[in-house]
Amino acid sequence: MNKKRYYRHKRIRAKLFGTSERPRFSVFRSLNHIYVQLIDDAKGKTILSLSDRELKKSSSKKDKRSAKIGIAFELGKTIAQKALDKKIEKVIFDRGGCRYHGRVKALAEGAREGGLKF
Repeated sequence: MNKKRYYRHKRIRAKLFGTSERPRFSVFRSLNHIYVQLIDDAKGKTILSLSDRELKKSSSKKDKRSAKIGIAFELGKTIAQKALDKKIEKVIFDRGGCRYHGRVKALAEGAREGGLKF
């Protein structure tokens, strides 16, 4: 399964390139956590990074699945706010070879609600 994700990611990355005006919004989803970076590929620098480990865990966890999706949504809103503080409004979404559903989709929707455009 991880091999398929690797090939999907490679195919996607061949088409995406982030600049300082429009950085790449890179998502990495592990089994337990989700990580986000805004990357300027022209300079090879990470502009901003955030993970769900840095967010405070919500005390009301009904079940594990909905809690992870809720945390991903909040992570998207938080990274969008930090990007807007650095005057970044438009990004290129790089889902990292993962399918666009669940936590990845919630993260993207949170970032859109936070004010990012992609």
